[in-house]
Amino acid sequence: MEKLTDKEIQQKLLTVSKKSKTEKRGRFLSLLCIALILVVVLAIFLFVASKGLATFFKDGINVFSFLFGETWNPSGTGPDGKPLVGALPMIIGSFLVTFLAALVATPFAVGAAVFMAEISPKRGAKYLQPVIELLVGIPSVVYGFIGLSVIVPVIRRFFGGTGFGILAGTFVLFIMILPTVTTMATDSLKAVPRYYREAALALGATRWQTIYKVVLRAAIPGILTAIVFGMARAFGEALAIQMVIGNAAIMPTSLTTPAATLTSILTMGIGNTVMGTVENDVLWSLALILLLMSLVFNVLIRWIGRRGAMNK
Repeated sequence: MEKLTDKEIQQKLLTVSKKSKTEKRGRFLSLLCIALILVVVLAIFLFVASKGLATFFKDGINVFSFLFGETWNPSGTGPDGKPLVGALPMIIGSFLVTFLAALVATPFAVGAAVFMAEISPKRGAKYLQPVIELLVGIPSVVYGFIGLSVIVPVIRRFFGGTGFGILAGTFVLFIMILPTVTTMATDSLKAVPRYYREAALALGATRWQTIYKVVLRAAIPGILTAIVFGMARAFGEALAIQMVIGNAAIMPTSLTTPAATLTSILTMGIGNTVMGTVENDVLWSLALILLLMSLVFNVLIRWIGRRGAMNK
């Protein structure tokens, strides 16, 4: 075996290996991708913010009048000569359909998650999981057509009125967010350590007591995260809700009267306005509200996740 001199040994030790070069290239590409994502997100936020804030800085509309005004008519003017751009009806409409859809979907989602994770995992994986995956893959426009053809006539028959409104939007969004909440709640239940169940059963708890008092309570942070994720999707949904809510930019007086959301007014008006006009600027302001609410939902999800990690 050939012996190496001290100089050759030192040279080999200082030579960067092929694996080390590959690792450095991979790390560089990863950092480049992360930087690109950050730049894209920041660019989107700055672009929407610059367009949305033009309503207040360029057009001179008061922020409080915009957020708390109840009349939406950008092409008209009020007694002060300013456009009537009160966004409160759409803000309330968005929050109403979002919270009501989450309120209706949560019991069904948690029940399905308990069945799939605790009661009958095999049957849940065989029958319920494919159904949930099918619901996820259905396009929004299909949900909208189903709501328009089925839900709206049913509401019209039993509650009167036109059938369009918050109630119809709630049922459509309930079906749309149900798969998301169910899947994430199921993962949260499965993530509960097995020894939690074994310890409860060893202490004499029944199966239902173990599920209710141990497993569900341990999975609360994950279930809350699932609910917030579902609400985030419901708040940003546009096409399906536009087809069933009625698109009337007025303060909702009941669940069965036509109303509007931020997304429904955006999708209806953004293609019918000229860039740089007041009518277009106020729509960008609505988009900025949607963007800020998405940020709030993300912060809330991270906060819930951190609290859950601290409690473990």
